[in-house]
Amino acid sequence: MFPHKEDLEFNDLSTVTLNGKRHYEIPNGEKYPSVTTVTSLAIKDGIVAWRKRVGEAEANRIAGTASRRGTKVHKICEDYLNNVELDYGSIEPINHFLFKQIKPILDIRLQEVYGLEVALYSRYLRVAGRVDLVGMWDGKVSIIDFKTSSKRKKRDWISNYFMQESAYAVMFEDMFKIPVSQLVTIIAVESDEPQVFVEKRDDWIGGFVKLRDQYESQTKTGAYA
Repeated sequence: MFPHKEDLEFNDLSTVTLNGKRHYEIPNGEKYPSVTTVTSLAIKDGIVAWRKRVGEAEANRIAGTASRRGTKVHKICEDYLNNVELDYGSIEPINHFLFKQIKPILDIRLQEVYGLEVALYSRYLRVAGRVDLVGMWDGKVSIIDFKTSSKRKKRDWISNYFMQESAYAVMFEDMFKIPVSQLVTIIAVESDEPQVFVEKRDDWIGGFVKLRDQYESQTKTGAYA
């Protein structure tokens, strides 16, 4: 059983689409772009090149499969951390396999759940989003992100993950005045052992702020599409 910190009050945020991009409406009525909208700038060129290389049809198939797989594994993790008894017989074998990679890591290294799939925002960063998990990891309050992949990732390939998590860390601190210095990325890999990357927020927040400024600049000029 995972203990939950009960004294934090999270309020959901409604979403709207502006210029084709997801935005969240914060309590004062302002509309902030999602964290993933901003960090997509870091990988936009690479995705365009990949789509050209494999073709649009194949790219859509791969992306769709990955998205469905990730969504289902996220939901299993969420239920597990909410102490829901899982019906393993109803879980697709590949998703069961991927969850079994993540489960023992959570059992050993996660001490307390602060928030699961909760909406966060920051007026300082001017962004909002929905974080996978905030919790006590190896004795430190951390942003924890679940990923799935068909193959292992190199650290250099996933800087956008770390920048995204650093933004969540600042948002959580802005809202609750609880410092979050640690970022954790757990990747369940179809063809190999799981990966865990532990990073420092301060190593990545500067990169995110640059992307946020770039997004605002390009949005104002109509260059971001």
